[in-house]
Amino acid sequence: MINIVPIVIEGISVTGVEVKLPKTTLLTINTSKGYIMCGALDIGLLNERLSDRQIIAGRAVGVRTLQELLDAPLESVTYEAEKLGITPGITGKDALIKML
Repeated sequence: MINIVPIVIEGISVTGVEVKLPKTTLLTINTSKGYIMCGALDIGLLNERLSDRQIIAGRAVGVRTLQELLDAPLESVTYEAEKLGITPGITGKDALIKML
């Protein structure tokens, strides 16, 4: 099952997506510039093999809901996210604000 949920941050609507899979749920919250995602996101792949795409993204681990993804500290971020001031330890919500 796939759920698409509008989330309002700083008065701007972003998109939350939950993909229910056997024994896990993929979570992502997207802005027009970038996104945050659950532990399934491979930051190393984005930074190394897909660096030419300049993807702005962050990864939080151990989250099971979109709210947890917003509240959790990011475990890792892409180089492009760092250019916006998004660093490991920042909450998902604060990272999204920097992506607006």
